[in-house]
Amino acid sequence: MNLNAVTVPDIPLIESGDDLAEIICKRVALQDCDIVVVASTIVAKAEGRIVRLQDISPTKRAIAIADANESDSGFIQAVLDESVETLIESPFLLTKTRRGNICVNAGIDGSNVDGDGDHIILLPDDPDKSAKNMRADMLSITGKKVSVVITDTNGRAFRDGQIGVAIGVSGIRPTRDWRGTCDLFGDVLEVANEAIVDELASAANLLFGEGCDGTPVVVIRGLDLYAESDGIGSLYFPESDDVIRRTLLTAKDEK
Repeated sequence: MNLNAVTVPDIPLIESGDDLAEIICKRVALQDCDIVVVASTIVAKAEGRIVRLQDISPTKRAIAIADANESDSGFIQAVLDESVETLIESPFLLTKTRRGNICVNAGIDGSNVDGDGDHIILLPDDPDKSAKNMRADMLSITGKKVSVVITDTNGRAFRDGQIGVAIGVSGIRPTRDWRGTCDLFGDVLEVANEAIVDELASAANLLFGEGCDGTPVVVIRGLDLYAESDGIGSLYFPESDDVIRRTLLTAKDEK
């Protein structure tokens, strides 16, 4: 098995309304089964998901949380607006977003955005839909069947540092289930369900960079993972099985 991961060169600064599929296809010769990994920041920019903090009117709850976290109340309100549930309010906001993923600050970021420091970038409104549309556009432009993975950077419980994770996918299954197969010694695997889209997101994140690199698109080649499949929902635990989430909510209710 041989895996190659390369950045797509010369991606311009993305603005609202830009056609990402066309921009990418002009800069790389895609092949069938390529996996196109795209940073959520440029997807959000193309979709016009930039908000000015001055335009946000914070509620009393947002102001109280902002005071507790020494944060901007408009930023906190944006996080609450993008969330359906709050698991931790202080010393940081950990929420479940409208897209189903649980992350700090609903994935909202203030870096890599033009302006005077008063603008923030929300996550794409529907990352799965964004990935699906991008994949369809790439097929129309190139005739090639590719997979698309949209990523964000997330922290991890119990470990320092952030990694890339998938938040929207199309043309690839989120996991590869090894359960029922045997290990080297013939024992049947029972808990080996590999989160392949997160592994791909982390690999691409090594090439994205986190600062001024300007390489927000990576093409991964050499893995036969293409599937007529859309959506990342199966990667998230059902609420009934999510022990950590349930524990956090119990602790919150007991305060």
